[in-house]
Amino acid sequence: MSQDDISAAWRQIRRELQRSVTDSAWNIWLAPLEAKGREGATLLVEAPDAQRAWVRSNFARLLDACAAAALGPGATVRLVAPGEGESHAPSSFRGGDARPLAAGPAGVPPNPRLTFDQFVIGDANRLAHAAALAVAEMPGLAYNPLFVCGPPGLGKTHLLHAVANYVTAYGDGLTVRHTTAEAFTDQFVGALQSHTIERFKAAYRGVDVLLVDDVQFLQSKAKTETEFFHTFNALHASGAQLVLTSDRPPRNLDALEDRLRERFEAGLVAEVRPPDHAMRAAILRKRVQQDAITGVEDGALELIAARVDANIRALEGALIRVIAFGSLTGRPVSEALAEEVLRGLYPELTPRRRSIRDIQERICVEFGISVDELVSPSRAGNLAWPRQVAMYLARELTGATLPSIGREFGGRNHTTVLHACRRTAQRIAGDRQAYDTVQRLSEQLGQGG
Repeated sequence: MSQDDISAAWRQIRRELQRSVTDSAWNIWLAPLEAKGREGATLLVEAPDAQRAWVRSNFARLLDACAAAALGPGATVRLVAPGEGESHAPSSFRGGDARPLAAGPAGVPPNPRLTFDQFVIGDANRLAHAAALAVAEMPGLAYNPLFVCGPPGLGKTHLLHAVANYVTAYGDGLTVRHTTAEAFTDQFVGALQSHTIERFKAAYRGVDVLLVDDVQFLQSKAKTETEFFHTFNALHASGAQLVLTSDRPPRNLDALEDRLRERFEAGLVAEVRPPDHAMRAAILRKRVQQDAITGVEDGALELIAARVDANIRALEGALIRVIAFGSLTGRPVSEALAEEVLRGLYPELTPRRRSIRDIQERICVEFGISVDELVSPSRAGNLAWPRQVAMYLARELTGATLPSIGREFGGRNHTTVLHACRRTAQRIAGDRQAYDTVQRLSEQLGQGG
């Protein structure tokens, strides 16, 4: 295996690593790693002295899983000091030459850290968790398909990995394939170009459980949608389990073919929502426990949970930043340290101070109407657009639920709020003046202006 082969395999491993961890974990701990050589089935990866112990303790199993996916079963990673890997040039490799699998396009290896045991359950995700566990225990018999939807960073991918890990461990030999819509598309196009479409079909249609992340990326790809439609039908007809995730419900995938959207809706659609403060704190405590991190004060976790409410990825990224800063400076991970790090390194994650009332008042000033008119039942043309903008910004800037926003706008229901948000998004996508207005209001409200 040449150095070029090692470089190609390492690029694939890096892609899988980056998909499996938070942006902060990737940038701080894994991005600096470099593959330098190989001993048999072991890939030698250099890690800086200050990071090697942490990476070995927290990411060893993930590194091995990604290596096995790229180089073949049995491949592992050994972390070495800078310069240590240079003595193992490709020409000195001996035996145990693991090569990429040739049976079909590779799937995404499940992250062994992402299990049901490590998933924190709360009101925001209880249904999605229960449904995912049910299909893992009884593939093809519980909810088929299971469609998990919600904004990025709220645990959808965690549930997919948890299903894959559970079925692999307890499924009595059932075969699992975990992929993304983007990878499916790339592999389908590659199969067409290389005339290996039958091998591609066999790889995707010959499994017992198919897990596909981010299916919204199938939209507007006619040939790929058609192939996925037939793959879906073949698996469903054979009793195989399908689990899909998206950043929005099937009914909102407007650019997707109706026949495919209807099939997504035919099973159970389970939504995940942003976690509340108690759940965010529980997630942080679980992460600290899982990684066996000592010396982290509860006050630091509470402050991070209060400060970072964007999504779970941002939450865990903030925790990693605070712990890394404490480790590098030799300071205890206290509430004071967390405050310092979040203020200095995450200025965009300071708490949102705007209320729905603040937004309503700012909109009324902008459009020259009163708050009473804004929340009234009237559908007059001069009120409809300001009301839609206000609801849209309330959803974007406050984190309030759709029903709670509706209550602040004259007792409207959540579907009315959702409709207003969609109409606003559609209008700003095609109307430059509307876009500029909403963007300016969003910046002013976000900055406290």
